[in-house]
Amino acid sequence: MGRVLQPILAGVVLAVVGFASSFAVVLAGLRAVGADQAQATSGLLALCLAMGILGIVLGLRYRMPMSVAWSTPGAALLASIGSDGADHRADYRAALGAFAVTGLLFVLAGLSDRFSRLLHAIPAPLAGAMLAGVLLPLCLAPVQAVVRFPGPAIPIVVAWAVLFRFARRWAVPGALVVAVAVILLTQPRAEHGGGLWPTVTVEAPAFSVGAVVGIAIPLFIVTMASQNVAGMSMLATYGYHPRLRPILTSTGLATIAVAPFGGHAVNLAAITTALAAGPDAHPDRERRWIASVTGGVVYIVLGLSIGLTVSLIAGSPPLLIETVAGLALLATLGSAVQTAVADEGERDAAVVTFVVTASGIAPFGIGAAFWGLAAGLAFRALLGRRRNPATAAQASSSTLSAPGSAPVHEPVSGSAPTPAPEPVSGLTGKPDISR
Repeated sequence: MGRVLQPILAGVVLAVVGFASSFAVVLAGLRAVGADQAQATSGLLALCLAMGILGIVLGLRYRMPMSVAWSTPGAALLASIGSDGADHRADYRAALGAFAVTGLLFVLAGLSDRFSRLLHAIPAPLAGAMLAGVLLPLCLAPVQAVVRFPGPAIPIVVAWAVLFRFARRWAVPGALVVAVAVILLTQPRAEHGGGLWPTVTVEAPAFSVGAVVGIAIPLFIVTMASQNVAGMSMLATYGYHPRLRPILTSTGLATIAVAPFGGHAVNLAAITTALAAGPDAHPDRERRWIASVTGGVVYIVLGLSIGLTVSLIAGSPPLLIETVAGLALLATLGSAVQTAVADEGERDAAVVTFVVTASGIAPFGIGAAFWGLAAGLAFRALLGRRRNPATAAQASSSTLSAPGSAPVHEPVSGSAPTPAPEPVSGLTGKPDISR
């Protein structure tokens, strides 16, 4: 039973964290491009259904923990763009057309061998540093929450710490249960006029050059740089090497499908993929796909009950939900840092990648993960250094416990050894990733 229950609970955590931490950003982004409340809620429902179905299908098909999510950076970009004209309906229809074009660009990227080769060329230490920079702000959430909301946050952290000491596999689910209980008992519920069952709205997309240039292309770039590249990095860090083509083509087709209903973009997730692919989802990496499939099911449930879900979660500080995610990702952060600094020849460039990514900057609406990776690669090229074979061999021998087996962390007091991410030679690990 434990072989299935642990990844199922990880999947529940994955979906709740993924939804609760960013649904408000998605609603704000859709409203900014001209959607009314019903249309924005319809878009949220369509995205949840697409995320859930794709998460289930990809997980079952490839037996890998591939979590699918909406584009949170893309929604933030929409909120910054806004609607310029007085005719909000026309602006909204043009935005839907831009969403559909974005999906088409995803499909074209999936069919491109050049894009796959670019991903494959990213060194593993820089990928690990980018991952660590992405995770650091979220892993700081528990500390910030304890200071800003000590009453509700301290019980969550204490529950996690106690369970981590005596029953590690139940630490994160236990923290989530406490968080939900705290929200129900202490936080005022927000009014939500949409009711329990959302109304589905459909609009015919309109296509304009202005919307394609102003929305579709920036949305594509932001989502690819901040989500898909980071998501592939997460998977590669844990030794999973899915083919890129089916991921991009399926998420692209899903984006086209949800556009008339108000959905802006569906993509491979970054942080929730780390929740599913990490050792806390299950010690056996061959069973972690159950977490992403379960997450897909929960996404569908959350979407179908969108009125109640939004009403419950909107009344609580987002930092409380982020606290659970931060606690769940602490081990992943440690592994990413270890990967980033293990090779002395790549350490300086990796540190640059980490610092820029962790800064949270977003020039031109493009997330810090892209700029961190770009800065690290540029600094690496400036130094003109390549991986030292002797250093590589030393790092490999210190992390591999036996040929063909996954390395393990030192046992935590009171817990069994947990498999660590398998070192990889590059972001994707395989040259045929697009086939």
